[in-house]
Amino acid sequence: MFHRLFLLALLGSLLPAATYEVGPGQPLATIGAVPWESLTAGDLVKIHWRPTPYREKWVINRVGTAKAPITVRGVPGPAGQLPVISGENATTRSALNYWSDVRSLIKIGGSSVPVDGMPQYIVIENLDLTLARPGYRFTKANGTVTAYGEATSAIFVEKGQHITIRNCVLHDCANGFFSASQADSASSDILVTGCSIYGNGIENSILQHNNYTESRGIIFEYNHFGPLRAACKGSNLKDRSAGCVVRYNWIEEGGRQLDLVESTFPSIQGQIEYRSTFVYGNVLIERANADNGNRQIMHYGGDNGDTAFYRKGTLYCYNNTIVSNRTDRTTLVNLSTNDEHCDARNNLIYVTAAGSTLSLLDDAGILTLTSNWLKPGFVNGFGAVSGTVTLNGNVTGAAPGFVNEAAEDFHLAVGSPAIHAGAALLPLESTAHPVSSEYIKHQRSQPRATALDLGALQK
Repeated sequence: MFHRLFLLALLGSLLPAATYEVGPGQPLATIGAVPWESLTAGDLVKIHWRPTPYREKWVINRVGTAKAPITVRGVPGPAGQLPVISGENATTRSALNYWSDVRSLIKIGGSSVPVDGMPQYIVIENLDLTLARPGYRFTKANGTVTAYGEATSAIFVEKGQHITIRNCVLHDCANGFFSASQADSASSDILVTGCSIYGNGIENSILQHNNYTESRGIIFEYNHFGPLRAACKGSNLKDRSAGCVVRYNWIEEGGRQLDLVESTFPSIQGQIEYRSTFVYGNVLIERANADNGNRQIMHYGGDNGDTAFYRKGTLYCYNNTIVSNRTDRTTLVNLSTNDEHCDARNNLIYVTAAGSTLSLLDDAGILTLTSNWLKPGFVNGFGAVSGTVTLNGNVTGAAPGFVNEAAEDFHLAVGSPAIHAGAALLPLESTAHPVSSEYIKHQRSQPRATALDLGALQK
């Protein structure tokens, strides 16, 4: 396998890169006219906006390089509209032959045509991907009309290395973004940046999510994770990866905003990064609505019942703005066992109801809270707690002092008690993952001067 991949990369480096222009007035009228089975390093597929959706789907299983990735780029319309790729009645290029086509609108991974390998250095950007879920059908490469399954994703990375998903909209699918791994190898180095991911899920099911990932090294940044589809009970961002970093995102609603649980693959469990997860600079919102879902904002550890595989490490949770306007109860974090630890510092943790409606832990785990803002009256747990809660220098008050709470402008107003109330970050946080940016609605960012203001947004 190594020799074949090396040969593919070498041959690709010797060929001139090609640009394939798709759309109205372009050399190619359809996405299916692109020779997906023979793309090489540096090739660029440009899909131009048009008023009607493209109803096509495909697989990418080719090898780019760090300096010359294979890029699929949407070209926006005159008002910035992204090209829409719809799964409804989508067709597939007849030259392609790949499995798991019922699981994807765009798939990165295994195929017979192209010859199977490990896709590398793939960029997908500026596309609006939708309608790949039960209730919709597509035509396979062999002409068979088939229904999408309950595991279908807008983008499905079955396997891949050095994959970037940038400025895409993933919505109204069973899952939004999905990355998987294999028993003998893991997808790795995944970046999801500047995307809008919302409205996914299957009604009354907890198994489908806006994001569901299991990789070796994954970063989520500058994304807007919106609510799931109505009556869908999955989590917003669910992850089973080693080296997971969630930073500078806006994540609202979902069964849980963050569900960070175990992998069952030794190729992931064996990584030292499996024991460290970094969550910082995010705005996490739990809203009161007719279907409140799970009251836990974050879950860390595992959910399959075999605790030997649980993360058993540390969730580093710092400089986040966490807001709940539930009228009943809110739980900050569920740590699955007493082998899981959360170090929470410099967060702004605000419930609009009485402070007594906030519990810090669900039950188990070791939770250390340092220099966070909370409303007084919070409890360690709503019932018996088998874990441990340690409080260090936290700030309490009736209100955190937002610029405009009703408009969800969570920047700190002049005079806010959260200004300059933070503690120094832990060495691993300040060196490997410093707080250097803040989120701007939506899918943008700006530099941040200091981590000493509590929360995700400065004064």
